[in-house]
Amino acid sequence: MRALENTLTACAESLGVTLPQGALERFRTYYDLLEERNRVMDLTAVTGEEETAVRHFGDSLTPLLCADLRDKRLLDVGSGAGFPGLPLLLAEPSLRLTLLDSQGKRVRFLEELCARLGVEAECIQARAEEQVLVPGCRESYDAVVSRAVARLSLLGELCLPYLKVGGCFLAMKAEDCGQELEEARPGLGILGGKVEAVKEFRVGDTRRKILVIRKVRPTPKEYPRKYSRMVKKPL
Repeated sequence: MRALENTLTACAESLGVTLPQGALERFRTYYDLLEERNRVMDLTAVTGEEETAVRHFGDSLTPLLCADLRDKRLLDVGSGAGFPGLPLLLAEPSLRLTLLDSQGKRVRFLEELCARLGVEAECIQARAEEQVLVPGCRESYDAVVSRAVARLSLLGELCLPYLKVGGCFLAMKAEDCGQELEEARPGLGILGGKVEAVKEFRVGDTRRKILVIRKVRPTPKEYPRKYSRMVKKPL
């Protein structure tokens, strides 16, 4: 095996994640297309087989240790180049995945990537606060995940309205997110969320926390607000 496959296998083993048959080949296809398109699209600052295997692919597997995602409807808000949603789908093929991003070039890349990988995922170009108004979106997902998109005080208002009561929001954050979490707690409560756990992970030299936020009651209809109002006055 080459560096990508060796490093990703080691990352998965360190997390206790068993990759299904054929997953390594799909991750290779993912990497090759990402490197090719990144030369002209600026999809990621992380390049090279080992760095990508650790900081993108391996890191994207950590939500599997925070919730049972088998056969679940999962929304990835702010997917960018597909992280963490597509690596999660490659590791857990039973997922019913929706990838949401506001930039058309990224969504077109995701559509091409899914075709190359031979996987099914819904790829949507829209702002999160607008897509939730589409019939069938609000409070219809079992889980929502987001990685490196916005501060939690904003992210909670963007993500929690999509969740069913009982579902979980997995916010992937840096190791030093304690103050950010405390600032966001009151707003999460208003939105129907409750912090259930803070999980810590190390993948290679990368340290990460995942905030597991349970949807305990419906989000009031007035949320989410327009993005400009969220930024001006976070909950």
